[in-house]
Amino acid sequence: MPLVKNATTIADPFVHLADDAELPLDGAVLVSAARFLQDPEALIGRNSPLGVIWPNNRPVDDLVPYLDRLAVVALVYPSFRDGRAHSQARLLRERHGYRGELRATGQILRDQFVFLLRNGFDAFEVKKDADAAAFAATAKRYSVFYQPSSDGRLSAWQRRLQARHSESAS
Repeated sequence: MPLVKNATTIADPFVHLADDAELPLDGAVLVSAARFLQDPEALIGRNSPLGVIWPNNRPVDDLVPYLDRLAVVALVYPSFRDGRAHSQARLLRERHGYRGELRATGQILRDQFVFLLRNGFDAFEVKKDADAAAFAATAKRYSVFYQPSSDGRLSAWQRRLQARHSESAS
């Protein structure tokens, strides 16, 4: 599956590890929530980047004690009609201050790309190379928004307010 990050298609540095697969001694791995929750300290103690695939029907509060040691949290969209991962992303970024890679995976449609960015996602597993190219183009197309969000960008009114303060200070 293509991985889009920073508006570019890249090779995924994380190996998706099956629940019954042997844990490698080193290298970046992405594990299921079930495997992670069985023994999080053993996984985190590996001294290699760790990511967890988190289902949208599980509260992100269960991840909070480990967020500072997770390189990736991959939130799952089991259906394009199920937007619970949007809320999870906002909670992770805004309430819990997660600064690692927030990855969207599953049934992601092209018309959701901008919303995913605005909710704090910075990496996307897409099904087809054509979707990866479309997403990269979309991510570059929009630079100013009216609504505040979790992506760290200032909204249009915040930019205007900041410009006024700069002008009055000079």
